[in-house]
Amino acid sequence: TPVFILDEMHLAKDAFLQDIALLFNFQMDSTNPFILILAGLPHLKTRLTMNHHRPLSQRLIMKYEIQPLPKEEIVSYINHHLKIAGAKMPIFTESALEAIALRSQGWPRVINKITINSLLFGFQLKKEQIDEEVVRLAIEDIGI
Repeated sequence: TPVFILDEMHLAKDAFLQDIALLFNFQMDSTNPFILILAGLPHLKTRLTMNHHRPLSQRLIMKYEIQPLPKEEIVSYINHHLKIAGAKMPIFTESALEAIALRSQGWPRVINKITINSLLFGFQLKKEQIDEEVVRLAIEDIGI
């Protein structure tokens, strides 16, 4: 079964969303010719509740909204990725992890951006461990 993932759907024009609804009209009660995943920011969910998008919304089988990670999970999330990358010792200090958690507000994409930028700055500064100051520099560089 083919899987189609359409990202950034919160930016889609209304006409495009209405065209997607038409795809589901053709023998969709008897077969499942494909899986369609619509991904976007939270206001996509709001857009789909509008009357002119009701046909599409009614045909969606599952709706899922990702919530930001709580602080404890942010630390676990970062440490998990570092372990997968082969880290044998702690790379971020507790205060650095706290700064990442605070600034990212728990959004994984922002956590990734801050941690990667922090690692790059730490390498440039020849730091053995990423501290809060390196994270601050990385955040300033990103512009968040």
